[in-house]
Amino acid sequence: MIIDGHQHFWDPARADYPWMEAEELTPIRRAFGPADLAPLLKANGIDASILVQCRSALEETEEFLRIAQATPSVIGVVGWADLTDAALDETLDRLRAAPGGDRLVGIRHQVHDEADPDWLLREDVQRGLTAVFARGLTYDLLVRTRELPSAVATAQAFPQARFVLDHAAKPPIANGGSDEWTDRIAALAACGNVWCKISGLATEAVWTDWDAERLFPFVEHAAKCFGEDRLIFGSDWPVCLLAGSYGEIKGALEACLARLGPTVQEKAFGANAEAAYRLA
Repeated sequence: MIIDGHQHFWDPARADYPWMEAEELTPIRRAFGPADLAPLLKANGIDASILVQCRSALEETEEFLRIAQATPSVIGVVGWADLTDAALDETLDRLRAAPGGDRLVGIRHQVHDEADPDWLLREDVQRGLTAVFARGLTYDLLVRTRELPSAVATAQAFPQARFVLDHAAKPPIANGGSDEWTDRIAALAACGNVWCKISGLATEAVWTDWDAERLFPFVEHAAKCFGEDRLIFGSDWPVCLLAGSYGEIKGALEACLARLGPTVQEKAFGANAEAAYRLA
């Protein structure tokens, strides 16, 4: 099975997306749903996808679970829930009992938007993570270089849990990279319970001036750190449309991974996502 480990649906006419207000995001400020993605998956030989949260709202998580129930290609949902809520246990149980609740595979929060770089280490957040992991769910780390030290400490605090790093922590590709990102990614990879999504890289480059060759050093470093068993392909569609089409994004990452060997490429496009999210 070929899996897109990271894609989104949204409709700005029905909900607010604070991160989408910037003028340069106008091209993607419209509705995207299953009917838009289906032909792209077919054209690019993708069998299934993981649908990932876009806003901090339980209503979205519930909607995504209903979509997953009605959309065979959506085999997993990484939703949102308030990690600081004392009633998180009950909330997670309710989500899992809701229509499509069997597709809930993980939880995510926009940690890189929090003012505190150590937000993950707050006592109430760590208590919330305990509730997430008690239910066998994965936690997606949406962080940049700034928050990587707290991500490392969190992964170390829960050695039996499973974490997935989104977008390889958004390396500063447009600026040529940084030693800080390079070193901190390696430190996180040293935690054997963390997987890394090779996703969202083109939109960290110059949107109008990138190619597989420019992405390769960052993919190569991630592969060196995480190994062939912990890399996951993700399109980050439709955010990726800011930099290129679904096919262009998939093709570039496929080319990068192919240079690292057929086994690396094969596992990143399926088996590793299955392991990270315990997909049925």
